[in-house]
Amino acid sequence: MKILMYCFLFVLIETNCAASHRNNSEQDQKALIKTTEAIRSAFARGDISTIALLHHPKVIKAFGGNNYVDGRDAMIKGLAETFKTTKLEFVENKIENTLFNGDTAVETSIFTIKVTPKNGSQISYSRGRAMVIYIRYKDSPTGWASIREMVQAAPDEK
Repeated sequence: MKILMYCFLFVLIETNCAASHRNNSEQDQKALIKTTEAIRSAFARGDISTIALLHHPKVIKAFGGNNYVDGRDAMIKGLAETFKTTKLEFVENKIENTLFNGDTAVETSIFTIKVTPKNGSQISYSRGRAMVIYIRYKDSPTGWASIREMVQAAPDEK
């Protein structure tokens, strides 16, 4: 019985060590940063293909009110329409918090997007707070993909 108890304790400790290694490792942090940088860079280029690769097919984005995007195909369609008339560039992305839990990462950030109409109209800026949930995804070039996103107004600047 004592041997069985020691074996159980060993397995428990090893499982916990392995799980903590997968949670918030430096490699995970770097890969997630690479993912978010690639998404922002692709937006600036209007590169829908790259944006799509970094989003899970079952992505859902809730931007408030009736602005709700369900699925990568719907996201691609919306981006294609937007990029016909507008250039979008992230000019601020301040990470507030990142949490890793196994194959999932949750990040909150304050962002500002520069909105440049292609018809020469006045440039505007959109500022918000986003909570994005990423999952490990083998088909993503960085190993992570956005699967859920919610956006709200950003707090007033201090």
